[in-house]
Amino acid sequence: MESRAKQSDLDAIEALVDGIEGTAKRGDAERFSARFAVDGGFTNVMGMVYYGRDSFKERHDAIFKGIYKGSKSRFAIAKLRFIRPDVAIADVDAEISGFSTLPPGIRAGADGVMRSKLQMVLVKEGESWWITAFHNVAVAPLPAKP
Repeated sequence: MESRAKQSDLDAIEALVDGIEGTAKRGDAERFSARFAVDGGFTNVMGMVYYGRDSFKERHDAIFKGIYKGSKSRFAIAKLRFIRPDVAIADVDAEISGFSTLPPGIRAGADGVMRSKLQMVLVKEGESWWITAFHNVAVAPLPAKP
């Protein structure tokens, strides 16, 4: 984590990521989307691009009620960089397990966990941090050794 950042901002961003992890575990698309900017951009693991909080919420509501229903999520900030005091990029390691199926072309590892890399661009408005870009890239498991 960036040492020049204020501790309160580090704590707020960590709380934001912890919060979306918790709402994903509960399948709560409304709360999952609460810190997503009204005009934010979202790319899912299949490369489909959407704009706006409503689209972000609708897409997550569909997967939380569908293929990821009852799944377990884990999000961990791998790197947090402050571009300016009010703009940060969080590289997040994400894992989903316990899903019923996966999106077409996406594979889980031998341990049954689907991994992805999230990159979130965060903007501070007043005292609150907002996700303005949320890009999710699936990590393809390595082929089994012969």
